[in-house]
Parts: sequence; C-alpha cells; structure tokens
Amino acid sequence: MKRSRSVILATVTALVAGGAATWFAGNAQAATACATAWSSSAVYVKGAVVSQSGHNYTAKWWTQNDSPAVRSGQWDVWADNGVCDGGVVPSGSPSVSPSSSPSSSPSSSPSASPSTSPSSSPSTSQSPSNGALPAHFTTGYWQNFDNGAAPLKLADVPAAYDLIAVAFADATTTAGAVTFNLDPGLATAVGGYTDAQFKADIATLHARGKKVIISVGGEKGTVAVNSAAAATAFADSVHALIRTYGFDGVDIDLENGLNPTYMASALRSLRAKAGNNLIITMAPQTIDMQNPQSSYFKLALDIKDILTVVFTQYYNSGSMLGCDNNAAYGQGTINFLTALACIPLQNGLRPDQIALGLPASTRAAGGGYVAPSVVNAALDCLARGTNCGTFKPPATYPGIRGAMTWSINWDVTNGTSWANTVDPHLATLP
Repeated sequence: MKRSRSVILATVTALVAGGAATWFAGNAQAATACATAWSSSAVYVKGAVVSQSGHNYTAKWWTQNDSPAVRSGQWDVWADNGVCDGGVVPSGSPSVSPSSSPSSSPSSSPSASPSTSPSSSPSTSQSPSNGALPAHFTTGYWQNFDNGAAPLKLADVPAAYDLIAVAFADATTTAGAVTFNLDPGLATAVGGYTDAQFKADIATLHARGKKVIISVGGEKGTVAVNSAAAATAFADSVHALIRTYGFDGVDIDLENGLNPTYMASALRSLRAKAGNNLIITMAPQTIDMQNPQSSYFKLALDIKDILTVVFTQYYNSGSMLGCDNNAAYGQGTINFLTALACIPLQNGLRPDQIALGLPASTRAAGGGYVAPSVVNAALDCLARGTNCGTFKPPATYPGIRGAMTWSINWDVTNGTSWANTVDPHLATLP
C-alpha cells in the first residue's frame, strides 16, 4: 500500500528534524523512480510519462504547457501516478513549489468550486495551425442552398466575418469521399452563379484577408468515415476540393455521429497533404462536448496538436449540465454559454481552440437564440471574469478564440446585427 504524500512529508520532516537519516535511507527507495522532468515547452502525446514535484504523471492526450501538478484529476490531461523516488528530500521541506502544491492548487474537475479555481488559464500555448487567423475572430456559415434566408454570392459576405464556412460538401457513392456542387436553387436566387464565379469569389475573399473553408456534414449530411479506406477517401477528396476551389481548410459538422479514430486519421492525412496552414474546425452539438470520452470530444483531444478551433453549437439543446455539475442550465442564457464552454476549457482544449456557436436570429434555430449583446457578455465573462451571470467560470481564459453563427445568410436577413455587434467587441478582448 502506498503512503499518502502528506504522511510521507510529515514523517520525513519529523524524522529529519530529529536526525533520523537512517529511516530516510531505508524507506526512500520504496518509491518508483522518477521519469524525465516535465518541460513547459515540450509536446507530450497520450501515454507519455513525466515527473514533476516528486510525482510521476501519465498524459491522457496531446498536451503542451499544461503543468501536471495543476492539471491532474479525473477529467484533466494528466493522471497522477503517485510519489516517485526523489519525491521527498532530507531537508524535510516539500519538493513542490508553493504555486503548484496540491494543498493550494485545486482539482480541475468540472465539479471544482469557482471560489477555489485558478484565476487564469493553465495553458497559454497557441494553436500551430491557425491559418493566419486573428487572435479573436468571427465565423459564419454561408448557405449553399435557399431556405428563406437572404441568398448570397460568396463575395457578398459582410466584411465583419473573418472565417467563412461553406455549407456543405456533398457525400458521394464512395465511403468517406466528398464533393462540392453549387446548389441550382441558390444559383437561381442570386441571378446566376457558376463554378468559375464561385472560385473567383473565394479569391476575392482571400484578397480581403478572409479565410474560406468547406464544411462537411450538417443536419442532413450523410458522410461517414468508419474505416481506413474511408479515411483515405475523405482526405484525398477534401484535398482535391482545396486544390480546385482554393479552400483554406475543412470544418467537421457531422451531426449524425463520427468515428474519432478514423476521422483523426483522415484529418492527419489531409494536413500532411495540405500543409501546416490547413485550418481544421469542428462544430459539434452541445451534447457532443459534455464528456471527454464522447466521440466528438475525443476527436478534438486526439487532434489537439493540429486543431484550429471548436465552435460548439450552443443552441437546439434544451437544458444541460455545466462544468460545475451543480445544476442544469437552460439554453438561451449567459449561464448556459459560460457554464458549458468551460467544460472543454477545463478538460484539455486550449482557450484559443474554443469559440461560442450561436444562431444569428430566432429564425435560424429552433431554440437557444441570445441577443448578440449576450454573446459579448459571455465572451467578457470567459476572457476577463466580468459581465457574468450567476455562474462564474473557475478560471479566466483571455485566449478565448471568438464566436460563430449559423448563419451569415440569416444574419444578413436580420440586418447583419449579429456580426456588427460581436465582431467589434472581439477586438476589445485581451
């Protein structure tokens, strides 16, 4: 049976104070040898073992700059393997520094009390695949169909949007493969639209400093990547679209389930083909980001090293538990946004990989709409700890990436009030 850390420290302190060096020599070797010391600049993958402050830790997923002494717990990135050789010192003083002592650092479990949580994000590293996007940016989906929202050519997207997700790629008869076809109904609604004009519009947006990605999935999407062959077909076909149209990346919006193993393989293969500037985004439903073991959440953690951002759809959700696990928060409130956004923030994803996804108007979704001013307040709460509702997150996340809306078309229908309110506010964030 392993001794608890507090018992070891107390015993060593007492014995060393009394000159009992013999006890230490006979008992220190009982601990496991310490692994290589953790480094804040190193990248660790799942299964990596490090030591810090006299404990060994095993990484549960990809991580960088996440201190094991702070980020260990049931729902966190590191698993504490216990005391290792070197975990106690003859001086009788604890080997952990005051800033990382377990007695003063809280567990980052979703049940942690906000009053005892750290005041700043424990991870400050930035995404290696930003695709030259701003530190905080606005994303919108462009509808490749006509459903009553204002039909738009791509070049007519308002300037407030930094990242435009083209919705959606189409499935083919080959498992995993996708293609893209301009919707005839949309083309008619905008007075004619050809592939050549669409490509030219992407080039126009690039000239304006914007990024354009192809979204795969949607509510009615039938793309499935459930095998090695499907993963290869997905990577090859998306890469072909990137070369054909000039897309800057891909958005995963598979609302009918996904296989994290094969989708991760597909995305890594795609990045190898397209290069390090490939933008990879994900738009999971709220339920998909409740538990790190769920398929969408697991995919995000498994590709954390190449993932640009996740904009969870905080709408059409009903009530959900937040990271405090104390109450179910109703959609359409600031508490819902902040309490649910802190789940991935406290469970492995960096602040720069999290954005808030909201409908642009009451007509854009079945439920969950909040005024754009509430989106801004939620961003303030997450970034600064100000303008919160009754729920206050256990940390502040200055690197929070921004906000996404469904859709640009519905926003334009509503006078572009969503982007014109949210986008300027992003420039005020830390």
